[in-house]
Amino acid sequence: MIERYTLPEIGRVFSDAHKYELWCRVETLVMEAHAEAGTIPADSVEPVRQAPPPTPERVAEIEAVTQHDVIAFLTAWADNTEPREAAKWVHFGMTSSDLLDTALAAQLVEATDILLAKADALVAALRDHALEHRGTLRVGRTHGIHGEPDVWGHRVADFAFGMARSRDRLRRAREAVGVMAISGPVGTYSNIDPKVEAYVAGKLGLRPADVSTQVVLRDGISEWVSCLAIMATVCEAVALEVRHGQRTEVRELWEPFGKGQKGSSAMPHKKNPIMSERICGMARNVRAQIVPVMEGIPLWHERDISHSSTERISLPDAAIATDYLLNLTTKLVTGLVVDADRMLVNLDATHGLIYSSTVVSELIETGLSREDVYAVVQSAAMRTWDTGAPFRQTLREEADARGIALDEARLDEVCRPERFTERLAGVFERLEKLA
Repeated sequence: MIERYTLPEIGRVFSDAHKYELWCRVETLVMEAHAEAGTIPADSVEPVRQAPPPTPERVAEIEAVTQHDVIAFLTAWADNTEPREAAKWVHFGMTSSDLLDTALAAQLVEATDILLAKADALVAALRDHALEHRGTLRVGRTHGIHGEPDVWGHRVADFAFGMARSRDRLRRAREAVGVMAISGPVGTYSNIDPKVEAYVAGKLGLRPADVSTQVVLRDGISEWVSCLAIMATVCEAVALEVRHGQRTEVRELWEPFGKGQKGSSAMPHKKNPIMSERICGMARNVRAQIVPVMEGIPLWHERDISHSSTERISLPDAAIATDYLLNLTTKLVTGLVVDADRMLVNLDATHGLIYSSTVVSELIETGLSREDVYAVVQSAAMRTWDTGAPFRQTLREEADARGIALDEARLDEVCRPERFTERLAGVFERLEKLA
């Protein structure tokens, strides 16, 4: 992921420098387990532990010759070890995938914990915003067309619960991705005791794979990326709602617009929903990583490395972009300007047509057939669309023409906008308990 969209904390997790730190940690733990078992000299561990991780530049220099990143790392690290003789016990009994998959699991767990903390913050921001606007009347829309009265807090509550579910999915995926293996060539433990694997797993807070060949099967990593994609898309759903609400014809919502901010190089009057548009665009990048990562599940026999090049791009990109999305969506929600007065204006924009379904139900209760009632109400509604006359007026005229008596007092009650929000109390009660 390019620097523009990489925040420092998660960028550090996926840096080459940190990767080599993790590789050193894994290799040192393996040596500790061997030393405890008497497999290698006990005095070889401390010199290796004290050796500083090699720099990315030095590893790259050696890899240019070896064309093998693990060997380049081991060589560079050995150069930092005093006495160098101790370094010969590094990687003892291991194969490259033992190191790569175990360190990757630790790396992805680290990244997940960062993402979960930010998801918690976004859930809280959405919950608080929804509760603040539990009484802010707003027209509900289906297919982009006014439907019935609603409240803005109801719409945001849907996002809050959706993000909470996304967070909980990622918590479960943390377990799926925190799986390691140190089982040697083709995974048969031919050169390494399974107790070494168990020791390293315990120290790193990971779980040994139930079975591994020479690699950990990529179903868990695929699940993790899929969870990130869902989370990113929920962020997009929030942003898309804001984009619609900020359109000039709607003008119900506004992104935060800072002092000195500019909306257009050509049109000084513009206040564009750039944060929301960026969120929608970045979510595409996260979703795009699902298929490449999932295609790493089927490999040739016990192992090939067709998944390796993909994961070097897709896993950091998915995590870093999701981190950026969570951060930006939280800023969007906490800074969002809600124009409640404009929402009320829009509520009345269709001259009462948003009560048509309520009128249908009310007239059916008088004993008329649904077909007759629908014909009356639709005819009145079409006249309102065409002429702009109030719906109650066209409804009265259509009813009079067909000899249907309307209970005006009753229609006043059922067409009261607040009535549509009173049954949402349970939603907000549940929302108050959302953590």
